[in-house]
Amino acid sequence: MAAEPVAWRADGVPYSERFDDIYHTETGALAQSRHVFLGGCGLPEAWAGRPQWRILETGFGLGLNFLTTWQAWRADANRPRLLHFVSVEAHPVGPEDLLRAAGAYPELALLAKELAAQWQGLLPGFHRLAFDQGRVLLTLCIGDVQAMLRAQRFEADSIFLDGFSPQQNPAMWSPDTLKAVSRFARQGTGLATWTYARAVRDALSQNGFQLERREGLPPKRDCLAGVFAPAWTVRRRGPAAEHIEAPGRCAVIGAGLAGAAVAASLARRGWQVTVLDAADRPAAGASGLPVGVMAPHVSPDDALLSRLTRAGIRATWIELERLLAQGRDWRASGVLERRPEGDTRVPAEWSDSGPNESWPASTAQLAETGLPADTPALWHARAGWVRPSRLIEAWLREPGVEFRGNAAVARVSHSAAVWQLFGDDGRLLAEADRIVVAAGFESGRFAPQLPLQPVRGQVAWGRMTGELALPATPLNGDGHLIAHVPEGEDALLWLAGATFDRDSTELAPNDADAAANRERLKRLHPAAAGLAASFDRGEANAWVGVRCASGDRRPLVGPLDEDGLWACTALGSRGLSFAALCAELLAAQWHGEPLPLPVNLAKALGTQRTRA
Repeated sequence: MAAEPVAWRADGVPYSERFDDIYHTETGALAQSRHVFLGGCGLPEAWAGRPQWRILETGFGLGLNFLTTWQAWRADANRPRLLHFVSVEAHPVGPEDLLRAAGAYPELALLAKELAAQWQGLLPGFHRLAFDQGRVLLTLCIGDVQAMLRAQRFEADSIFLDGFSPQQNPAMWSPDTLKAVSRFARQGTGLATWTYARAVRDALSQNGFQLERREGLPPKRDCLAGVFAPAWTVRRRGPAAEHIEAPGRCAVIGAGLAGAAVAASLARRGWQVTVLDAADRPAAGASGLPVGVMAPHVSPDDALLSRLTRAGIRATWIELERLLAQGRDWRASGVLERRPEGDTRVPAEWSDSGPNESWPASTAQLAETGLPADTPALWHARAGWVRPSRLIEAWLREPGVEFRGNAAVARVSHSAAVWQLFGDDGRLLAEADRIVVAAGFESGRFAPQLPLQPVRGQVAWGRMTGELALPATPLNGDGHLIAHVPEGEDALLWLAGATFDRDSTELAPNDADAAANRERLKRLHPAAAGLAASFDRGEANAWVGVRCASGDRRPLVGPLDEDGLWACTALGSRGLSFAALCAELLAAQWHGEPLPLPVNLAKALGTQRTRA
């Protein structure tokens, strides 16, 4: 589970003891990357004027191919709006080795620092990293090359075949691996690699690539370039993926976390997005919670929900760092989760040194939070509190997004490839090429086939006073407690709750839920007794929102029954964890992009799973 060790030789060459091979030579690695991979695929000229460019790489290594490609994209005035770089890596190195490898090249130094800053939590599976305001997307597929290729689906514009030599790492260059790589190629996909091995050339030729020997840079004599141009008609398994070339107009119904995240993701891809909401302001529904906890689900078997929440929090985290002020709008404080007695289990291979970012809480962490040393609890390092409305407002400020309040959509109609959205009075509110329904539990009005359930939640909140010794770190478990949240110049807020009342849409606070939150607080933390007394003094305020959940408690993202009508809803009580991920998944499905999740996890969020 630890980072792959790199042996740096006395001459500065990085060496892998696992494969008995070097990563690259001491000098000239950047020139090799430009000559072999960019030059072999005709870049940057080939991507000029394209809306997106999608690259598949078979071995990330020390990241020089990615950094070189990113640097070329940055320097090109004719670059595509979006650059996707998907790379498979079975044994990721540590961030310090990424920085050392790039250190010889001043033009890569700042980019390498940005890469290293997001280089954490690399458990097996997919990890989406984002740079340059979300316009450069790196999808790291951590695991065996063939398993990772099976888990991803998209048509690549360029393929970089890299990795240790065929003699030292034959699985990376096997006929089966190269056949799996060919499934990502479309007519005209470019391919490049540094090896000229006969077995590699034969396998690529048999899978439809027309190859060309090119002169290498010393110490390499040769390198290989190619293009996918099979002499036969390629038959794809299953229906062809959707692929919108030219962005158009999209209407999003709902200005909560789901709707705002979708609007921002589509706007980054060039869409003109109109967000319509019945309220006069964004975040007027369940997403208007004063402050919320964002923490992953953890299970001993690393179940589906655990993997989904980790991916979702990574996606949200990138957006929080990009858009909001830490300490004011959110705080990367970590979260301590109280657990039932004896239930602090995590997957057997996890450790408190990572790359997992959750583990049983230490005595010191418990003490710092004001809990007894024998309290069963987990510590989540990648977690914290967020003010959801601030994130929603930031997403709605993205160029290309327009918010319209007091615009309750009563019905939609479709004719002549145009969608129209009408209000209660029959007034035309908007026209669009596509609609995304992201209206929480109201989504059922436009998508009655979805199994949606309203879940009412009431929380208590108030302003902190000097005598309250509340923990600086949020707690969750049976309810949650968040404290020390800035409001204005001097005030600090606390918040606790929440209740779960299924099939209720009642927005008025009630005394029974206030009492339930008070009792939950007493169990959660010893210092909460002072807060409980504030209920009696009438100093605790109540806030109520109605969440939207699906039948299996997972979000619903995907097409509905009519062409051009999609849904992104049912985020439940994990809107902060899921909104950014679901929005990126929807955008990827529209544009035939690399998926931010393995195929099986993407299907677990799809609207199609609700159909018998």
